[in-house]
Amino acid sequence: MKRLITTLAIVAPMSFSAVAADIKPAVVFDMGGKFDQSFNQGVYEGVERFKSETGTKYREFEVTNPSQREQAVRKMAQRGANPIISVGFAQAAAVEKVASEFPDTQITLIDAVVDQPNVQSVVFKEHEGSFLVGMLAALKSQTKTVSFIGGMDIPLIRKFNCGYAQGAKYAMDDITVISNMTGSTPTAWNDPSKGGELARSQFDRGSDVVFAAAGGTGIGVYQAAKDAGKYAIGVDSNQNHLHPGTMLTSMTKQVDVAAYSSLKSAADDTWKPGVQVLGLAENGVSWALDEHNKSLITPEMKEAVEKAKQAIINGDLVVHDYMSDNSCPALG
Repeated sequence: MKRLITTLAIVAPMSFSAVAADIKPAVVFDMGGKFDQSFNQGVYEGVERFKSETGTKYREFEVTNPSQREQAVRKMAQRGANPIISVGFAQAAAVEKVASEFPDTQITLIDAVVDQPNVQSVVFKEHEGSFLVGMLAALKSQTKTVSFIGGMDIPLIRKFNCGYAQGAKYAMDDITVISNMTGSTPTAWNDPSKGGELARSQFDRGSDVVFAAAGGTGIGVYQAAKDAGKYAIGVDSNQNHLHPGTMLTSMTKQVDVAAYSSLKSAADDTWKPGVQVLGLAENGVSWALDEHNKSLITPEMKEAVEKAKQAIINGDLVVHDYMSDNSCPALG
């Protein structure tokens, strides 16, 4: 089936409770839980926004082990939930199977692609947003060494890592980028102790700015950075508020908008299957600047990053996508 490529727009709040009452939403959160202060929580905030605006309640389930994914999505479909939001790339196999069993059920999969006529897949250009925070890391570093900590070692996380390294080296030719992954199993998303251990090891090797794309594991990374007097960069949600003065910025993914828009379009009867690819041009990814980190970002840093951002949007600057060929020239 030919994939439908669309983009999401940020939707202004409005009242449509009369229409929204006809849908029965459900959300299947992935490992780390809805309060992981990162990816899952971004989705949670999006569906909560829809609930507060419309009064529409939703079913939910938090996956705690991989075997639950398919069962959770199927049970939501069996109970008449529609649409179902499946959170995370790891639910792709479950969505693929359940979507074929329940062809009349609309499923929105966030962070992976499933080619089914009743599935809406939302994916992001994480490499573009990571490029920008990599620039900021290099521009802030005093040691000419920055670092990256990923969660589970998979191509998607290497995509973050590669974008970050490219941005750092774009800003400073002789920068050193240290990279570590937390593990090779789903537990890597929720291991703050291991995250802190890896961060301290990187600081010992000279890093003074660390970017974590590791779900709940990142909480340990940020705490270690605070304790060591280093800088950290958050991911997915704006995490600047966690440790003001430590959090240099966050690489944000508008998963909240993806979740909200999925429910609103279902309520409006405008929900469509296909693939939505969100990058800088679509406001799907960005870097966070707010009251918690504005004192850390100099005017020169902001100007450099915004110039690069516009160049990427215009197509004048191309960031290599690790997942296009499973390679990263910037990391050798």
